[in-house]
Amino acid sequence: MAGFEVGVVIQAGTWGPERQLNRWSDIRAMILRAEEMGFDTVWFADELVWFFDDKPPLALWDAISIIGAAAAITSRIKIGTWVISALHRNPGITAKIVETVDEISDGRFVFGLGAGHAWPGQAHAFGLPEDRIFDRFDEALQVMVPLLREGKATFEGQYHAARDLPQIPHGPRPNRIPLMLGVLGPRGQRLAAKHADIWSCYSNERTDMVEFAPLLEGLEAACAEVGRDPRSIGRSAGVDVKPLEPEPHPEAAWIGGTPEQQADQIRALIAGGFTQVELFISPPTLESLEACAPVLELLRAGAA
Repeated sequence: MAGFEVGVVIQAGTWGPERQLNRWSDIRAMILRAEEMGFDTVWFADELVWFFDDKPPLALWDAISIIGAAAAITSRIKIGTWVISALHRNPGITAKIVETVDEISDGRFVFGLGAGHAWPGQAHAFGLPEDRIFDRFDEALQVMVPLLREGKATFEGQYHAARDLPQIPHGPRPNRIPLMLGVLGPRGQRLAAKHADIWSCYSNERTDMVEFAPLLEGLEAACAEVGRDPRSIGRSAGVDVKPLEPEPHPEAAWIGGTPEQQADQIRALIAGGFTQVELFISPPTLESLEACAPVLELLRAGAA
């Protein structure tokens, strides 16, 4: 199990049925504590606002502002997006954001990118596209990947364009910023196999290999299709963790229980073929984060 990484996802906005708000002071405290605890990466989601018929909206602070601030106040921990929505932003400007955050962090940024989604109502509310989302994502990659890997892009598509566009100025890792694609399904996994340094997935119903094993098989099939060695791509599992729950969920809907039980559940994912895990802690509070400390210590002790 040596070499695996453990990251933590911090929800930078409202949470819970009462829509409690994590302000910057709360987020800052969790970022700094995650670095002190020895997490490899601190991750932030790129969501806007989710609308519901029967309860108040769920909203997050702007992810780009948060990752820039996180990069500025830390010195060791990697900063990652889990994941930037290609639907929200121009791809050339997104590539410039990525280079800028890598500069602020002195080469600690991990660029997690996904297609984005219209649900539940945020695209409509913001006037964003609501159709052909994956086609738009495919075109966005044809701009961002050349910019990030070759330093320039020329592309004319139906949804996006880059016209002799240079990727300047350069940060500390020109053409080498890690790209993590959060994609599911055969089409998305083919794109990951073609372009990504890391492929990312997340649990919908279960946080164990019952759900994740078929996804890994799909990635291996995609790698075979494009002629890539599957061992050359990182594999990331995003999992729901409730570190304050005294017992694991009986059907593995989330990770919980004693520190030993939580560590065992995470070890099973690593043993199943993942190279890193991203812990989406609930509730997203400093108390929950502190409860992860003994779990992280057990994982590190087992990898030594």
